[in-house]
Amino acid sequence: MDNSSLTVRSLVRSLRDRTMSSYEITRAVFDVIEEKNEELNGYLVADRDAALSYAQHLDNTDQYKEGHLRGIPYAVKDNILVEGIQATAGSKMLETYIAPYDATAVQKMRNQGVVLLGKTNMDEFAMGSSTETSAFGVAKNPHDTTRVPGGSSGGSAVAVASGMAPFALGSDTGGSIRQPAAFCGVVGFKPSYGTVSRHGLIAMASSLDQIGIFTQNVEDAQLIAPFLFEKDAFDATSVSLDASVSSLKPSEVRIGIVKEHFSDGLSSEVSRRIEKAIRVYEDMGASVVEIELPHMRYALATYYIISCAEVSSNMARFDGIRYGLHNEGNSVLDEYLERRQAGFGAEVQRRIMLGTFVLSSGYYDAYYDRAQQVRKRIIRDYQRAFEKVDVVLGPTTPEVAFKIGEKTNDPLQMYLEDIYTVSVNVAELPAVSIPVGTAQSGSSHLPVGMQLVGAKYSDARLLEIASLYEQSVRS
Repeated sequence: MDNSSLTVRSLVRSLRDRTMSSYEITRAVFDVIEEKNEELNGYLVADRDAALSYAQHLDNTDQYKEGHLRGIPYAVKDNILVEGIQATAGSKMLETYIAPYDATAVQKMRNQGVVLLGKTNMDEFAMGSSTETSAFGVAKNPHDTTRVPGGSSGGSAVAVASGMAPFALGSDTGGSIRQPAAFCGVVGFKPSYGTVSRHGLIAMASSLDQIGIFTQNVEDAQLIAPFLFEKDAFDATSVSLDASVSSLKPSEVRIGIVKEHFSDGLSSEVSRRIEKAIRVYEDMGASVVEIELPHMRYALATYYIISCAEVSSNMARFDGIRYGLHNEGNSVLDEYLERRQAGFGAEVQRRIMLGTFVLSSGYYDAYYDRAQQVRKRIIRDYQRAFEKVDVVLGPTTPEVAFKIGEKTNDPLQMYLEDIYTVSVNVAELPAVSIPVGTAQSGSSHLPVGMQLVGAKYSDARLLEIASLYEQSVRS
């Protein structure tokens, strides 16, 4: 089974028409997993027997309908809880932790009769942009296995890009769905904050985290997303969202371009692909205008101050006493310190220390409080922009996938990989990365991603605008 036949929409039709069974689809996907995962390390755990048993059950008892997801296999990032299965969050701290309940997003998939393939690799506690901080080995980009797949949801991107899953769930705190989607050449959709429940997502930064999806195309994202949208009593930040949208004509679409996105730091090859994609919209009849986001240059610093502060708070619960890694020591304090040192990798420890510093007495006002003030200004900038345009278009990443090990010793360079994505989380907006061709790097031709950002809660309209591009380049 090749990638082209792994679109969710085509599989739904195959099940409806009885040309394939869920068992046959799931078995074919597991054949790919067994062939590729040892090299790519996209999955941390995959249970063939359980998945095939459930798929067989669905074939024996259920009628498949157009638009429903019943019988479709999928993968889940390993910081999203699935009852009875490991949830390591890519960390030694939780290596033996078994989830006691389903995350709400997983429960919604379970209610649809979707078949779980397994849990995917990720940067430790979602802190990273390359999946290199995973305690269980780096995942590898299927387009060039010497390169990273992006992060932190790298395993989910690898699974979809390599044919090891028709779609996958991930989480996005500062670009952790969109950046690996761009590096691996798939669609990565990050919904508006609150539209998908965070209940059962192991928290990194609670005001920024959002569960989203990886798919082969925008059409699949449009099919899957409404099943995840719903207010949840277990998540006080969740909201109800109307996922319906009327059909759009290209001439009705207004696209905003931020000039600063195309300045120093952006690869010339990536820039050319994005400019070509802009011309596709113009040729369709969409209006393209230049807009200003005056506080965008502060977004990266604002994001890392706020996110590290929330990391410092959220990581405090991992003490090895209630759950997680447990080491014996000479005293309670020694045990606590040893567990934290042994259980957390270097990047997690770095962000805990940064977060503790910006929250400390004497520095809170200078860093954390000021970052929250800038956050409000970034939100206002976007609100003003969306009075004039429907979406903001730009590159997802400043370059194509980089070599494994290339940036691990330079945290600042690694953080700069998120420069185009973090403002979206700061402002709680929906965004999608879609592939727009390839760019040459060395001897490899690697995927380039274009990011479209919409106004808060305009998720359905955003995906419709993304779909217009996809339909145009397909025809």
